[in-house]
Order: sequence, then structure tokens, then C-alpha cells
Amino acid sequence: MLIGRAECFLVGKPDIELTRKPAQSLRRSRCRLSIAPGIKTVAHIRAVVEAVHPKPVNLWSGRQAILSLAQIADLGVRRVSVGGALARAAWAGFMNAARKIAEQGSSTA
Repeated sequence: MLIGRAECFLVGKPDIELTRKPAQSLRRSRCRLSIAPGIKTVAHIRAVVEAVHPKPVNLWSGRQAILSLAQIADLGVRRVSVGGALARAAWAGFMNAARKIAEQGSSTA
């Protein structure tokens, strides 16, 4: 599957118009899915979804998600990726338990 990405927000250029332009080009290409990592606001998400419609948009939503999955779906996003958020959450739990064992002798203390 060919996936198109517009990474303006990730490289220090948080300009939705810069993001929409390649997204619109992706709509006309053979790409089957579009990603614009770093977009978070309702307005930005809506702009990207509209730019590539009817092709699907994948939203990168990690530990700082500000919208629920239902809100994201209502905006027209068809796929959500969490990147390494689940691995980071698991690692944080592991580190917390290890710290308790080292400091208190038990992870349940």
C-alpha cells in the first residue's frame, strides 16, 4: 500500500496550507492513505480530511491526544495510530515498579 505523508508540522513548519497542498496532490495519486503527523486541532484535522477526500486519513494520536476516538471519527478520520504511546506507557509502569523495588523493597509498597 502506498501511503502519502505531509510532515510540515513535524519539521517546524506548522502551516496547514503547506500541509494541504501535498495532501491534495496525494488525493490525485495512487496513494491509498494520507498521514499528516503533528496535526491536532479540529480545524487542522478537518482541513486535511477535506483535502484528500474521499481517500482515508490516518491520524497520529499519541499520549497528548486532545480528542476522543469518537470525536476523531466524527471529523472523518478513518484510522488512528498511537505510535509508541502504548510501549512508553508500559515502560513507565515497569520503571515505576522497578523504582519501588529498589527504594522500598517491593513493588506493592
